[in-house]
Amino acid sequence: MGSDTLYTQFDNVFFEKTRLSMMTILYREKRVSFKRIKTTVGGTDGAIYTHLQKLQDAGYIEPAKEIIGSKVQTFYSLTKEGKKLFQKYISFMESMIRVDETADSR
Repeated sequence: MGSDTLYTQFDNVFFEKTRLSMMTILYREKRVSFKRIKTTVGGTDGAIYTHLQKLQDAGYIEPAKEIIGSKVQTFYSLTKEGKKLFQKYISFMESMIRVDETADSR
């Protein structure tokens, strides 16, 4: 698979800088609060929420609300589909690195 297929195998919901960053955080940390995502990615509450909603609408993440102390917090995690897509992305990137390393060794 060549690099020319990069943009055709991943939809534009997943393959957008901020949302890809969110997916990376969720993949690594499994379950992440809205506040942590906002702090890590940066942006306003509205912008972060909009990106999370797009990922949720696509079926890649799911929210869960919890009461912590006297406040309700929302935590997000990848769905099975989201995890599968992110693993596909990792595999693709690894294949691009291998192709690049092969080309460099010639």
